[in-house]
Amino acid sequence: MDLKNVLVVGGAGYIGSHTCKELKLNGFNPVVLDNLSEGHDWAVKFGPIEKGDAGDYDFVKSVLAKHEIIGVLHFAANAYVGESVANPRKYIKNNVTAMDQLLGACIDSGVKNVIFSSSCATYGVPQYVPLNEDHPQNPISPYGDTKFMGERILHWYSGAYDLNYVALRYFNASGADPDGEIGEVHDPETHLIPLILQAILGKRPHIGVFGTDYETPDGTAVRDYVHVKDLASGHVKALQYLINGGESTKVNLGSGKGYSVKEVIDTAERVTGREVPVQYQDRRAGDPPALYANPDKARSLFGWEPKYSDLETILKTAWAWENKRAELGV
Repeated sequence: MDLKNVLVVGGAGYIGSHTCKELKLNGFNPVVLDNLSEGHDWAVKFGPIEKGDAGDYDFVKSVLAKHEIIGVLHFAANAYVGESVANPRKYIKNNVTAMDQLLGACIDSGVKNVIFSSSCATYGVPQYVPLNEDHPQNPISPYGDTKFMGERILHWYSGAYDLNYVALRYFNASGADPDGEIGEVHDPETHLIPLILQAILGKRPHIGVFGTDYETPDGTAVRDYVHVKDLASGHVKALQYLINGGESTKVNLGSGKGYSVKEVIDTAERVTGREVPVQYQDRRAGDPPALYANPDKARSLFGWEPKYSDLETILKTAWAWENKRAELGV
C-alpha cells in the first residue's frame, strides 16, 4: 500500500488546487474528488480526478478503496455569506449533510485522518483581536454556522469513531500560485483583491468600499489576508501532524496582521502602477471593524510559518494571475 495517496475533496477549487500542488511538492499523491460545480478542470494538474459528489456515500467509499487513501482534505463547500442567508437549505445540504456522508464513508473505510476547511466566520463578531482559538464561537450567518456545525460533527465523530482531525479556521484567502500555474477564479467574485484588480483592468466599473467611519487608523475595515500558498502549506503540515500521531484540534490560519481596505487599494496601485476606481458606500450590516488572527498555535503545533502573506507579495502574485487569465481564457 502506498502511504502517500491523499483525497482532496474540492481539489478543483481555489484553495484545494493550490493545496494539491503543495501536497505533490511534499511527496504526497493528491487525488481530486470534485463535481466541478464550482471548481475548474483546468486547475486539476497535480494528480487524477474522480468526478462526483462529496455527499455520495457509495461513490466516496469506492474512491477511497480504489486509491488506498490515507487521509482526506475536505474543501468542498458553498462559501457565500449573503447567499447563505437567502438560501440556508443549500448550505445545510452541501456543507453539513454532504459532509456527514463523506465522513461516514471515511469511517466505514478505515480512513482516520481528516483536515477540514473551517473558517474565521465561526467566531462571529469579534470580542477582541487578534482572535485566538479560545475566542467564543457565535457565527452570524448560515455559512458560518455550517462551518461551526462541521467542527462539532468532527468533535463528536472523533470521540465515537476514532477519527483524527484538524479543523483549520481560515482568514482571508488571497493571492495566487507564485509560479502562475493556477489562481483565483470565482463566479460571482466576492473577494476584495481580485475585485480591485478587475476594476483596474476595466472588467468592472469600480470597487465598492463599504464604510469609511470605522474606529480603525484610516476609517476602513481591517482584515487578515493570508496567501493561498501559505494556506496550502498549512494543510500539508496539519496532515503530517496527524500522520505523526498528533491529537485532533482546531487551528487558526491567518497572517496575524490586519490590513485596511485602503491599505490594500494603495498597495494595488503601487504594484500595478494604475489607479483604482473607488466608490465609497455605507457600512454593510454585520461587518466588524477589525478581524485578524493570532496564529501562534499553528506555529507551535506544526511549525507553520506564513512566508508569502505580506501584502505586496499577495498583490504581485494576484496581479500576475489576473493578467494571465486572459491568455488562458478562464
